[in-house]
Amino acid sequence: MDRKTNAISFENSAICRKRLVLEDTWGGLRLWRVWFNLGWNDILQRYRRSLLGPFWLTASMAIMVLSLGLLYGLLFKIPISEFIPFVCTGLIVWGFISSILNEAGAVFTANELFIKQIRLPYTIYVWKFVWSKVIIFAHNLIIYFAVLIYFRIWPGEPLVSVIPGFLLIVINGLLVTLYLGMISARFRDVPQIVTAVTQIVFFLTPVLWKPELLTGYEYMANFNPLYHIIETVRSPLLGHWPTPSNVAVTLAVTMLNVAIAAIFFPRFRARIAYWV
Repeated sequence: MDRKTNAISFENSAICRKRLVLEDTWGGLRLWRVWFNLGWNDILQRYRRSLLGPFWLTASMAIMVLSLGLLYGLLFKIPISEFIPFVCTGLIVWGFISSILNEAGAVFTANELFIKQIRLPYTIYVWKFVWSKVIIFAHNLIIYFAVLIYFRIWPGEPLVSVIPGFLLIVINGLLVTLYLGMISARFRDVPQIVTAVTQIVFFLTPVLWKPELLTGYEYMANFNPLYHIIETVRSPLLGHWPTPSNVAVTLAVTMLNVAIAAIFFPRFRARIAYWV
C-alpha cells in the first residue's frame, strides 16, 4: 500500500512539475513586451553616454574582419575577394553563438534581485538575454552588407534559407541558456570552464580557415557540430544552399538540447531562486 501511495505521489509531483514548466514557458512568451523592452534597455544601459553606442561592437568586429581576413588570406594564399566574405560571415555568426555560450551562465545570477523580489516566469530572463544578443547580431550585419557592396556579391535565392537557419540557432541559444544558467547558478565555476572550452573550440572550428585546407583531414571539420550549425547561416549569406548534412546535424543538436532542457528545467526549476 505504501509503495502504491508513493508511486501515485511521485506521479502527481511529476505532473505538477510539467504543468509549472508549461505555465512558465507560456508565461514567458506571453510577456514578450516585457523581455523585448528589457533586452533593448540592457543594450542602452551598457552603452549609455557612449558616442557610438552598440556600434562600438560593430566597429571592433569590422576591424577584426578586415585585419584577420587580410592576414589569413595572405597566409592561406586565398583571394581576398573570396576570403574576407567568408571570414566576415563566419565571425558574425560565431560572435552570436560564442556570446551566448560565454554569458549564459549569468542569466539567472545577474537577475538575482528580480528573481527574489518579483514573481516572473524564469524563461523571461532567458528570452531577454537571447534577444539582446539578436540585437547585437543585427548591428553586426551592417558589416556583411558593406562587404557585399564592396566586393559586388549577390547571394541570390539561397539567401532565403538564412531565416530558418538563424531561427534554429536562436532556439538552440534559448535552450542552452536555460540549462547552462541553472547549472551555473548551482556551480559557479561552470562559466569559467565554458569560456575556456569556447576559446579552444573557436580555433578548431572553420571560422578563420576553410575545411578544404585540411587536405585528407576534412573529417575533422565534418565531425564538428558547430561547423554545421554555422554553415546553416553562413552558406546562404555567401550564396550557397546549406548541405543536407549541415541541416541534419543542426536538427540533431537541437533535439539534443531540447532533451537536456526537458530534463533539467522541470527538475530544478523550483531551486533557481535558492541558488542565485
